[in-house]
Parts: sequence; C-alpha cells; structure tokens
Amino acid sequence: MAKISLSELRTRAPTVDRAKLDATTEAQIEAYRSEDGYGDLPVPDVARVVESPQALRVRLGLTQKEIAAALRIPLGTWRNWEQGRVTLEPAAAALLVVVSRMPEAAMDALGGQSDRSTGTS
Repeated sequence: MAKISLSELRTRAPTVDRAKLDATTEAQIEAYRSEDGYGDLPVPDVARVVESPQALRVRLGLTQKEIAAALRIPLGTWRNWEQGRVTLEPAAAALLVVVSRMPEAAMDALGGQSDRSTGTS
C-alpha cells in the first residue's frame, strides 16, 4: 500500500469524472451489471440510491443545526456528511434512510423536531 501525506493527497487532481458519473443513467447501470454477470441478481438495499444528507435536510425544511440536534449527532459530523468529507458509516446511512422514508416517525422516536411549521415534535 502506498503511503502519502494528507498535503500530498490534497495536491492531486481528483480521478473521478463527476460529470460522467452524474450523466450515467439507470439503464446504463443495469447494462454494466449484466456485462459483469450480475444482471440476474437483485440490487442489494445498501446499493439503492438514497437522498443526500443536504437534500434530505432541505426537504425537511431544517437548518444544519436543527437536523443535527434532532438526530442527536454533532453539528460538525452533519456538516461533514453534507460536504462529502466523509463516507457515511452503514448505521448512519440506515438512519438517514429511515428519516428520509418516515421523517415524522423517526423524529418522534428520537424526540426531535418533525414539523417546523406547526411546532410539533
């Protein structure tokens, strides 16, 4: 394994073509899966596309501070998730899936804020 410093890593250009990645369609992904011999297998739940942390927060109408408090996580952690500085741990990703699919129930269970406009929890 090659070892480099963080400063060296920061000077390197990214190798991911974000435009190409964003332009890839679901049909193309399925074609790639078939080419690789995985076409007949179901897509695992962990591979399904989920809402980004920022999109989820915006959809719920919360600030970063509010959603971090509601989910009982440090504000810095939430900011890192939104900015893509860190990869979500499986448990954190699962939490966001639950919040995305059932925000009121998730927020109620955590004792957080589920509806800003009415002030209910």
